[in-house]
Amino acid sequence: MPSEVLHMAGGVEGVERMEGATLLVALTGWMDGGDVSTGTVKRLMENRTLVEVGRIDADPFYIFNFPGSMEVAAVFRPEVRMKKGLIRRGPKIPENVFHADVGDKLVFFLGAEPNLRWQSFADAIFELCERVGVKRIVFVGSFGGTVPHTREPRLYGSISHAHLAEIFAAHNIRPSDYSGPSGFSTLLNAQAPGRGMEMVSFVAEIPGYLNGENPLSIEAVSRRLAKFLNLPIDLASLREASNTWEAQVSEAVQKDEELAQTVRKLEEAYDNELIGQGGEEE
Repeated sequence: MPSEVLHMAGGVEGVERMEGATLLVALTGWMDGGDVSTGTVKRLMENRTLVEVGRIDADPFYIFNFPGSMEVAAVFRPEVRMKKGLIRRGPKIPENVFHADVGDKLVFFLGAEPNLRWQSFADAIFELCERVGVKRIVFVGSFGGTVPHTREPRLYGSISHAHLAEIFAAHNIRPSDYSGPSGFSTLLNAQAPGRGMEMVSFVAEIPGYLNGENPLSIEAVSRRLAKFLNLPIDLASLREASNTWEAQVSEAVQKDEELAQTVRKLEEAYDNELIGQGGEEE
């Protein structure tokens, strides 16, 4: 039965012939630390001829109010911007939009991890995949860990089928060994085989002591994901932003002796681990 929350865009008939397409998924929220999930997929969307092929309604999936103190409620309420009494930007409601590059058989999904009705949200994604011809889903995400900002993020992977395990060694990805709270992408990964699709999740470990956009990690993950997908990508501007960001963060860290000492210990542990493995992070 067609999903009531999925709306296919006009002209989508032209992309229904994308048999064997790949869907790249980016979600704000739980696994978008440093904007690595959304930043990487947005980077791979650049300089392409894209057509919107569908979107998922926001209203059934998000909590916009929550009982409690104003500080707690503020986390859930949509943001608005006013100036001199005039609304410059209305309440910011999450958007969940699919775009396609027909020539490269790529579909991009930029959305927000749902708070509610995970299964309905997953059903809508799988329905679009089936209608467009997607056979492979790739999710990219991140989490805060012990990687210092002066080093490449470690990349961990999870797969929907055992035969996909070969990608771990081929792309220097560590198989995930994890037990604990899960993100929405894990639900997609678990259900992909039942929908006749394969799925791979790439999750970067980034510095846990930093907040805000992390250009170094976005550049590193974009480069490695482009290699996995065999996509040409110009990383010059990202590399420049990455170098500037690293220099600015390092300067700030040196002004905090306790944090600087922590970073030096993280660098030492990171480098010793590489020496023990006899290799380097890509």
